[in-house]
Amino acid sequence: MRRVNGALFLITILLFNSVITETTYAVKKEERKWQDESIYFLMVDRFSNGDTSNDTSVNTKDPLAYHGGDFKGIQNRLDHIEDMGFTAIWLTPVFQNEDGGYHGYWIEDFYKTDEHFGTIEEFKQLVDAAHDRGIKVILDFVVNHTGPNHPFVSDPEKEDWYHEESEITDSNNADQLENGWIYGLPDLNTENPEVREYLIEAAKWWVEETDIDGYRLDTVKHVPVDFWEEFAQEVKSVKEDFYLLGEVYDTDVRKMAEYADTGIDGFVDFPLAEQMRESFQDVDQNTSRLFNYWDYNQEYFKDPYLMGTFIDNHDMTRFTRLSAENNMFPGTRWELATAFMFTVPGVPIMYYGSEIALDGGEDPDNRRLMDFNVDEELKDYISDIGRLRQELPALTRGSLEVLHNENGMLVYKREYQDEVIVMAINNTSKTQTITVSDEQLRENEELRGLLNGDLVRENNGDYVIVLDREVAEIYALTDKTGINYWFLAAIAAVWIFFISIFIYFAKRKRKTEAE
Repeated sequence: MRRVNGALFLITILLFNSVITETTYAVKKEERKWQDESIYFLMVDRFSNGDTSNDTSVNTKDPLAYHGGDFKGIQNRLDHIEDMGFTAIWLTPVFQNEDGGYHGYWIEDFYKTDEHFGTIEEFKQLVDAAHDRGIKVILDFVVNHTGPNHPFVSDPEKEDWYHEESEITDSNNADQLENGWIYGLPDLNTENPEVREYLIEAAKWWVEETDIDGYRLDTVKHVPVDFWEEFAQEVKSVKEDFYLLGEVYDTDVRKMAEYADTGIDGFVDFPLAEQMRESFQDVDQNTSRLFNYWDYNQEYFKDPYLMGTFIDNHDMTRFTRLSAENNMFPGTRWELATAFMFTVPGVPIMYYGSEIALDGGEDPDNRRLMDFNVDEELKDYISDIGRLRQELPALTRGSLEVLHNENGMLVYKREYQDEVIVMAINNTSKTQTITVSDEQLRENEELRGLLNGDLVRENNGDYVIVLDREVAEIYALTDKTGINYWFLAAIAAVWIFFISIFIYFAKRKRKTEAE
């Protein structure tokens, strides 16, 4: 009987899903743009070791040593990245570094790959393999400084290629920001035409040679605006739709906006990251400022949809650690934060290891070796969110309207053409009931849950959303399905058929036993 009941349940579910899939809620797909992408950010050395022959000076017990990650390892794990719905990968610098430069930011040669990561031919193979899957590749590019022992530093003919060594004591002083040495690294004199030409030609060479799709630009605020204007123009002349993502490490949006007209397409959104980290590391948080970023970005930037939204990066204490310090379960914290990040305007960027809630404190503890042998529940959740983001243009191109925002209970609408998506996130400690009027949506329709299967029908002009604590749901606004009599008849027929079979075999068994 248990097997019969299981079969009945399975068939019922399949019939129900067949009805659901007949309803179209997505608008026609359009030409892919950068705002449609989602980016997986990984530190090459800490991701995956695919070639042990380049494991020079590897010590996985030392957080400041090489851990063996390389191009082959990334290529071997493209399934992992693609399965979560990511359409681009951002790699920390791959250029030849000085000894100990596992992170890539102590560049020794701008025209060579680091031997710990693999050859340039292996890097090209990685790019080609990614492109074959429709995954774009973004490289981290550094123009502000070199490693302390770069050959140029001791070359007397290049004495004017660097600014004189000085500390940055006033972050509001533009001269100090652009001329000072960060962490003791020699600061390149980008005002020098020779230096400028060298860096720009190197950047163009990598695009021409390897067919990469974008650069994440390190330490933007430490380099003059006019350099970035020339850099952007020259690099974009090599490849159409080349994406430039700038890093202005500041929580003041006005500081980022100083570079808005340089040709840099978007910036990693530190003001939003700060708000997300504060809002989602615990429940019942003040979220009144969470949507302010969108108003600011629309005001200050030409295309705010190209801003990079993120929760973690390689310079921050991991969000998992913040959640654990609040005695919260990191997996659930990551689910809600991811649901928000993937459904608001901007290009979501996820730091490697977030899909397993990898722990980590300050640098270098936040750069631990990736572990692929863990439970995949959180990864599956991210995959579901990523798939919906790809399927629903409203989540990448739509307007944003906040319908409710109070201490962690969020309801907002994304609308594009005829597609309306409603996002509800209950980041509180209690079940919440929120009423949304048909004036805010449309009358005589229904909200169909795409993550958990929730269904909310309009009743007397209202949509009443009931959401359990620490749960998120993505709703599509669709026509009311009404009562599907053919559907009910099909289910009834299946049940009658199986019950008849059960009665027949029960009678036959009794007859056999009687004989």
